[in-house]
Amino acid sequence: MLKRFSSLLILGFITFSISSLIFILIHQNNSIFNFVDGFSNINATTVTVTVFKQTPQNVVTNSSVDKVLGDKYQNLMPARIFQSQQPPQTHKISDIGNKGPKYDSLEHQKKHHSLASANDRFLDGLLVSTFDEASCLSRFKSHLYRKASPYKPSAYLLSKLRNYEHLHRSCGPNTKPYSKIMTKGPKFSKGDADTKCKYLVWTASNGLGNRMITLAAAFLYAILTDRVLLVKFGADMFGLFCEPFPDSSWLLPRNFPYWKDQKHIETYESMLMNSKKNRSKELLPQFLILNLQHTHDGHNNYFHCDQSQALLQKVPVLILRSDQYFVPSLFIIPSFSQELSKLFPEKDTVFHHLGRYLFHPSNEAWELISRFYETHLAKANEKIGLQIRVYNPHQVPHRTIVNEIIACSLQHKLLPELNVQKTAKSFLKKQTPKAVLVASLYSEYGEQLKTIYKANTTVTGEVIKVYQPSHEGRQKSNNDTHNIKAWTEIYLLSLCDALITSPKSTFGYVAHSLGGLKPWILHRAYGETIPNPPCQRAKSMEPCFHYPPKYDCRANLTTDFTSLFHHMKHCEDKNGGLRLVNANR
Repeated sequence: MLKRFSSLLILGFITFSISSLIFILIHQNNSIFNFVDGFSNINATTVTVTVFKQTPQNVVTNSSVDKVLGDKYQNLMPARIFQSQQPPQTHKISDIGNKGPKYDSLEHQKKHHSLASANDRFLDGLLVSTFDEASCLSRFKSHLYRKASPYKPSAYLLSKLRNYEHLHRSCGPNTKPYSKIMTKGPKFSKGDADTKCKYLVWTASNGLGNRMITLAAAFLYAILTDRVLLVKFGADMFGLFCEPFPDSSWLLPRNFPYWKDQKHIETYESMLMNSKKNRSKELLPQFLILNLQHTHDGHNNYFHCDQSQALLQKVPVLILRSDQYFVPSLFIIPSFSQELSKLFPEKDTVFHHLGRYLFHPSNEAWELISRFYETHLAKANEKIGLQIRVYNPHQVPHRTIVNEIIACSLQHKLLPELNVQKTAKSFLKKQTPKAVLVASLYSEYGEQLKTIYKANTTVTGEVIKVYQPSHEGRQKSNNDTHNIKAWTEIYLLSLCDALITSPKSTFGYVAHSLGGLKPWILHRAYGETIPNPPCQRAKSMEPCFHYPPKYDCRANLTTDFTSLFHHMKHCEDKNGGLRLVNANR
């Protein structure tokens, strides 16, 4: 009897001790629940939290806690909770956060959309908030899909953009100055040359990549010369972009007097020839065609001369035809030099800033972009973009290009090596997803890469997922469906963490410039031979000007402008081409 009583007494003591322990854990002021809840609810980056120093004797694991609290509380507990009699150490949340991923997941960002920094949302002041969000979703949501740019626009550029927006509102379509200028005849007197409102009409040439780089160049030229940029879009361009300027349109009205027939408009060449004569009593052209296409380069050697700019400045309406990124020419013009230095202290950020200002996907395009991104790319730890442009696929086998891409990605550690000793099914190591986005007219590249990474594992345990949104087979520059697919893929590439691009591709130029990336440019392959090295890192994120001028206006001789301007270098992918670089970085 006494023995049974002793057993009951011991059992009661144990039960009481366990109950007391549970009560203390739940109700003490510094309980584990308060600690966990408090940590998860902290938002401010400067708040400090208590972190207890770990001692092996005081580790409480999930399994031991579960035995006390039961399965009901299993999901509430952290992996380990530390208790210590030593004074707690304090750290800033910002210090702890720096040890984890730099950027939150897309899902987390969307939950905290209302808390997003205005600087991120409006691209450090490039954009204004006066637009209606429903009219252009991408303008207000794109910052959730890409990392914040490390390249900040200058205060002077921001002020010039605001000034330009005011000019566009004052002189754009459906204003009195616009109607007055457009109803004048083909000639006007010199007394009208100082009119407040002047225009630069952009017209399309070649594929979407060429069109976008020339649009950015045209916009910069409009800013420098106080002109209003108007774009002549056909049906194949209308559904691509949102309106970039507040309270006005950049679309050229269809009642423009020379919408269809421009045969009788004076050209820049004829104006140059006539400028050698005394034109003091002659009427100046009201409209002038400025042809800067690469196939029409005889007079391009003079566009960058100050005397040419003085003549062009007198013409109210310039109609631009170009398929080139002629921005380096603007940096050569002496009268623009000081202004450009103030606008772009970092010379290699011109397209990055102007492109992000101008090109916002339309709601139709944004639906395609956001849906594809969230379905395939959002959960990837890293995104590698492959832009493959092969002008003659019959000369170089698809397999050669694929092998060149793999060689480039391995050499620069963009993708991990394959583990040839283990199949994909046998590899049990923890897997980390990495997405590869393929943009090409041909399906073979995406299919071959997908087959390779499906059949093999990587030495790091990363799972490589390959996605190719479309494969049109051939370029269809004047097709609206083709162009919206192209714009979708350009934008998706710009959201990647690293890019491998094809040489001389304006499609790739737009993608890496929008993304603020210096791509690895593939060297041109011949036959089945893989170039060695397979690729080269671009010196700059700026597009290449394929056919720059070679004439030095002051010295009156042929020159290499890289010897005169330290912020210009020859392009890696085009002999004789010019690319702006940041000489100070």
